Amino acid sequence: MKVHNKKSLLEIRRKLRQKSTPAEDCLWQQLRNGKTNDLKCKRQHSIGNYIVDFYCASKRLIIEVDGGIHNTLSQSEKDKLRDENLIDMGFKVMRFKNEEVLFSIDDVLKEIVAYSNTKTSS
Repeated sequence: MKVHNKKSLLEIRRKLRQKSTPAEDCLWQQLRNGKTNDLKCKRQHSIGNYIVDFYCASKRLIIEVDGGIHNTLSQSEKDKLRDENLIDMGFKVMRFKNEEVLFSIDDVLKEIVAYSNTKTSS
């Protein structure tokens, strides 16, 4: 069973890349082409039926950039379940608010590098 980048999600991934938020664009400029600690990341990558904002395969690291919708109770519960499922699949998940990325990008990058160096739980 294919887990990564299912063809059925290809068009959705493309549309998400075309409609990325300013915070996602900001972080992508720092992560693309291994600019941050040689972490090679992909954006709008699908894992199972989920599409994650950024994925670093070598570290099995998922990075999510959350806008205001993620502050609602229903979305927060969905995010928690999603994260638990991805963690159960052996991935590490990090979440940042748009504001953190836009106004404290250096701190976000330091946190990503530090977390990417932690051991993945199996």
